[in-house]
Amino acid sequence: MLKSFFSKSLMGSALLMGLVGISSPSTADDRPLVVATTDILCDLTEQIAQETVNLQCLVNAGVDPHVYQPTPDDRRAIDAADLVLYAGYNFEPSLIKLVDATSNSAPKVAVNELAVPQPLMGSAHDHEAEETVPDPHVWHDPKNGIAMVNVIAQELENLQPDFAQKYQENANFINAEITQIESWIAGQIATIPPEKRKLVTTHDALGYYVNAYELEFEGALSGLSTDESPTAARVGELITEVKESNVPTIFAETSVNPKLIETVAREANVKVSERELYADGLGEKGADGDSYQKMLIANTQTIVEGLGGSFTEFQAE
Repeated sequence: MLKSFFSKSLMGSALLMGLVGISSPSTADDRPLVVATTDILCDLTEQIAQETVNLQCLVNAGVDPHVYQPTPDDRRAIDAADLVLYAGYNFEPSLIKLVDATSNSAPKVAVNELAVPQPLMGSAHDHEAEETVPDPHVWHDPKNGIAMVNVIAQELENLQPDFAQKYQENANFINAEITQIESWIAGQIATIPPEKRKLVTTHDALGYYVNAYELEFEGALSGLSTDESPTAARVGELITEVKESNVPTIFAETSVNPKLIETVAREANVKVSERELYADGLGEKGADGDSYQKMLIANTQTIVEGLGGSFTEFQAE
């Protein structure tokens, strides 16, 4: 369905900017080591830096950074890095502890925090603390994605000034794509009947998307994510919450127990979207959301189709 986008935009990006790929150790001995903790940071860094750095990514697509447990290789990579890019706002807590503990004096940059210094506030991910904490999922608003690109490009320029022009040109190209996608998303959301612009998800990760496109967030069904095991009583509460929200569709995410969400939906007499949302990261290679830009498009398709809108393909200008 996104064939036109791939051929005209992302494929064009590869032709204009050169081959994009993570450097292998055999070809990267003389290049600085850049470590990116999450798949989104890795993808954006890869698009900007291309072959100029040895890029090592720690959390793979499909793995929840909230509960990721670092490996000895992760520690060694952080200790050896010439630049560490991490999300911050406690998005990948175990990795942040490693970043804070390393004796490596190389720059360690909390990209999400620098890009969005005034974040939305929400409940803690464990849903037990009463105080609010910064919502780390800033990239779901394309404007914030642009800010993240700018932060990464600047850090790469600081690391390798000789490539400053290349990094800036690549960042400008990426940001032009994201700007087009942002406008396209607004048009897609406008096709949803106003009374149906209500979102119920299984994890409170889409607050920035909801705010950017004036959707009504009915709530997140806390208790269904990868680090939670709901009791029978909690499942009953979730069923009641869905019934009271009066939404036609609830949206699961790639990190959610599918059997539980199907049980809740069946008992509440609503449907579960056939497409899952990419909430905490990207899709695996070959999936429709395997890059930052494609993830924005895929999530929009899921929401628009699930809420009764009329989805049309993104066409790059």
